Parts: sequence; structure tokens; C-alpha cells
Amino acid sequence: MPYQPIENYGVIGNMRTAALVGRDGSVDWLCLPRFDSPSVFGGILDDRKGGSFRIAPATDHTRRKQYYWPDTNVLVTRFLHPDGIGEVEDYMPVGPGASPDDTLVRRVRVVRGRLPFRLECRPAFDYARAAHETKVGDHGARFDGPGLSLGLAASRPLRRDGDGAVGEFTLGEGESAAFVLRTIDPSAPPGPCPGTGEAEDRFRETVAFWQRWLSKCTYRGRWRETVQRSALALKLLTYEPTGAIVAAPTTSLPEGVGGVRNWDYRYTWVRDAAFTVYGLMRIGFLDEAARFREFMTERAKEMRGDDPDGPLRLMYAIDGRADLPEEELPHLDGYMGSRPVRVGNAASGQLQLDIYGELLDAAYLFNKYGAPVTSDGWGRLRRLVDWVADNWDRPDEGVWETRGGRKDHVYSRFMCWVALDRGLRLADKRSFPAPRAKWLAARDAVYEQVLAKGWSEKRQAFVQTYGTDNLDASMLLMPLTFFMAPNDPRMLATIDAIKAPATRGGLAADGLVYRYDYKATHDGLEGAEGTFNMCSFWLVEALTRAGKTDPARLADARLRFEQMLGYGNHLGLYAEQTGASGEALGNFPQAFTHLALISAAFNLDRALGGGS
Repeated sequence: MPYQPIENYGVIGNMRTAALVGRDGSVDWLCLPRFDSPSVFGGILDDRKGGSFRIAPATDHTRRKQYYWPDTNVLVTRFLHPDGIGEVEDYMPVGPGASPDDTLVRRVRVVRGRLPFRLECRPAFDYARAAHETKVGDHGARFDGPGLSLGLAASRPLRRDGDGAVGEFTLGEGESAAFVLRTIDPSAPPGPCPGTGEAEDRFRETVAFWQRWLSKCTYRGRWRETVQRSALALKLLTYEPTGAIVAAPTTSLPEGVGGVRNWDYRYTWVRDAAFTVYGLMRIGFLDEAARFREFMTERAKEMRGDDPDGPLRLMYAIDGRADLPEEELPHLDGYMGSRPVRVGNAASGQLQLDIYGELLDAAYLFNKYGAPVTSDGWGRLRRLVDWVADNWDRPDEGVWETRGGRKDHVYSRFMCWVALDRGLRLADKRSFPAPRAKWLAARDAVYEQVLAKGWSEKRQAFVQTYGTDNLDASMLLMPLTFFMAPNDPRMLATIDAIKAPATRGGLAADGLVYRYDYKATHDGLEGAEGTFNMCSFWLVEALTRAGKTDPARLADARLRFEQMLGYGNHLGLYAEQTGASGEALGNFPQAFTHLALISAAFNLDRALGGGS
């Protein structure tokens, strides 16, 4: 099948893994049994051999629509044809009665007329590197690969077709068929498909789980449905056994079609900590924020005291592993020819000093809005702040994980200020013991250095690195972290410089924001990229805060936020980036973007006088 646009997909999951389902009824991405396991369906990275599981009408000229069952992560793909209307309901069972082995349930229904359907299930184990054996029986099919066996229970007959299973069936109005993909023991049969009543019970249990979870959302503002969809997406990206949140469920979806900027995002970044805690707690999801805090606490317990690149890694696997070796998969073509396909992430070994600011900010916020920091917890935080006080003045690879060598990144510097500032605040608020004089001196030194070296008189803006005039959208976080006042003349000038059109030296394009000018910045990578969606939401929030003293900036923030909502896909989901034609680029959906959306919506609504 030809490649679909990235924005044509919806996502379903069970807090252990996730699948992308296209508007054509094809599951083109699924890793089992975890987010970071090898793919069994990887057609989005190679439409010929990557593997897919498609159910769709065997008709021409069929229109397609896709939506979520209200307040859930149950996805409905609707097919409209003159002969009838059919639906495929896709979900991964969750809730008290869900079996951990039942990975994917696909229920097909016809609501009007009569339609023929075709099913094709063609797994490709281990990123399409491993062969598998296919058997078809009375109850469905089984696929046995190295270390993993899958059973496809079917309520309609299937037949073997090469190393896949196919089937054709016709449904009339009110009729349905069910197909359940589950992990099985190599010696066990695939098992029967649930009957109509049992299938309905599983569906209702899953719907009830999601609706019950979403009912905890306290946001009641102008953009309620948008914020709730972002919250549901974030919940899907949570790995329930540990509380970790993956940056995205995919790998190697390109930042520019045909380019080499293709990375594996199926890991947890320390950087996301503060944004996750802030975003989720602001809208009522304290349990999820607490679980992510617990995950980060465990990582802090594993601190490396003798590593010159710091006591923490910048990213971890969802089970807490720190070793994430990167390899390329040359046998895969990549999305629309975007090579290489990568698994693992070599950036895990980089030095990125900003992560300590985000982690300390998260600890400070959770102490304020969640649960108090414990004495043992303070001991670990104190060691981190001490390390920052001794190491803040070092070049690093920076927030964008560039591969062009270490530099003096302004964002890294002012986030070190955040780490020192939050450490001091926590120590004073809780009367914890700390070397206050040392931390205070370091904090002030960072501040004075950033104002002296991070400001460009030529650009009239804070810039990406010392000694250059290159803009960087991460400077928009200065007022959000209280490093600069939102109405400070330097901050306002920086905002104006960034929101100027890229064609005139800025970073903006129709309300969208590039993270930096990749043509002017030597980031060690070839190829182009799109605008960064989270940076666009950062601009909205920076304008919102500046709008407290300037109503025109608040009005601009609202307009830009509404424009950004128009760049979400048909389900309200966002990839990492948006291309020049409005197409989604990069891994999808991206957690950081949805966290930035929640934060921007919450603060903008409050500034406008809403009831967030």
C-alpha cells in the first residue's frame, strides 16, 4: 500500500504499547510487547516489507472518516460508500477485566446497507528482520517469530497468503465481525474469538475506563475538548508499570521527507519532567504526575557520582535503563524513502546541562502542589544542585541534541540558573540544610553571564550560543521559568525577533515557529526540517504572560493559539513538527507538544478571564 500522510493516523494503546491506525483501516505501526520493543507492524517505515494489518471495504470510491468514541482512546474509522456505511472500531483493552495478552481488538460493523470487506494481516517481526511461520486454522491464524508468537482470533474464515493471513467477508446492516490480536505461548492455539456479547462487554469496559479516567480532568476552559484530547494522548504514552512517559510511540518518522533527521523517540527524557508535572497537575491528574515523579526519583537513586558528564542521563528507557545504543536499519526504506531508520538514540550519551533545571523545577512544583519532598529526596536533590554549582559553566550539546560539538548554549545556562534557584527556594521553604552561599553565588554568576554574553546587540535578542547572532525558540522559556520578567524590554525584544517572519530573519511562518535557523546553525546534520509545534505553543505562552501588561500581545497570543489548533490533525493530534504545506513531520504523536498545548491553553484561558 502507498504511504499515507503522517497526519492521517490515529493512535490507540494500553499504557504498555501503542498502534497507529490509518484512515484506510491499516495498522502500520505496532511494537510488542512494549513501546520500545521491535515492531511487528512497521509499514509506516517501509510500505513493502514493514508489515501491516488492514481491514477495509473491498470497494472503490469509498470516503473515509475517523474519530474517537467520546472521551476515550477508542478509535472509529468510518467508510462511506453508496452501497453502505461501515465502521472499524479499534482499541486495546484496558480496565479491570482486560487480559494482558489481548493486544488489539478490531470490530467491524455495517450501520447501513451492505458492504464487502477484505482483511490482510501481514506481520513482519523484529523490524522486518526476522522470518516467521504462519498457520491458519478454524479459529483464525497464528504467527510464530523468534521470541514472540501472535494469535489472530477471527469470527470470519481466514486463509494463508504467503507469510500472512487474508479473508473476505460481507456484512449487512446490523451485522458485525470481530478480530483479536493477542500474544500467545508458542505451544498454545490462538484461541476462539469472543462472541458478540463478550466483544460488546470488552468494548464497554474499555470505554468506561477512559471516560472514568478523563472525568478527573479539572480544566473547564474555552478549549476543553482540545485539552482533554491532549490529556488522553499523554495517558496513552504512559508506560504503566513504571510511570515513564515516552516522547512518542514511533521511531524515525522524518523531520524532512527524504532527509536524515530521523530519530527514535520511544524513550523518556528528563527534560520532560517539569513540563509533565506542571501540565498534568494543572488539569487535575495528580496520580500520573506522581508516578512520573516516582520514575525520576528511581533514576536519581542511580546517580553516577564519578561521571564527568554528570550524575544523570538525559534520557532513559521506559524500564529505567540508561544504555540506549543507536543502530541503523539499512534494510528498511524509511518513511517515503527517508533514510536511515534508527533504533536506539546516541544522544543519550550527550551532556545537556538544562536537564537539571527541568528536574529541579519539577521537584519544586511537586513539593508545592503535590507531596512534600522527603529528607532522602532532598539529599539526592542537594547533590544535583551541588554538581550544577560546580559545572554550570561548561559547553554542552544543548536542548536540541545537535551533533556538531559542544557549545555555550544560552538555554543550558539559564536552566542551570533554574536548578540553582529552585534548590535555594526548596531549601528555604522547607528549612533544609544546604550550602546556600555557594548556590547563591553560582546562581547570580549564571544570571550575570547570560545577560552579558547571551544577549546580542545586533539582533536585539537573546541568542542560541555565546558569540553568535542566531535566534533560538528555547529563549521563549525565559519568562515561563521566571529567569526574565515577561515585560522586560530585552524579553519583549526577543519575542518580537522570534515571531518575525523567517524570510525577514525571524523564526516564524504563519504563526508556526522554527526552533532555530537550521541553515545558519551548524548542528552537524544535513537536510531540512519543519517548524516545531511545541515552540509555537511556547510563543503563545510567552505572549500570554507579556499580555498582562499589554492587551495587544494577549490578543496576538489568542490568535496564534487558534491558528495552531488548525494544524492539529483530524483527531486533534500533533506530530513533532509541521511542514511548509501544513503536513505533519517527525515522530507522532509527540508528548512534549501536547504538554505545551495544555500549558498554553491553561494560562491563556486564565489570562482571558476563563475558568481553567
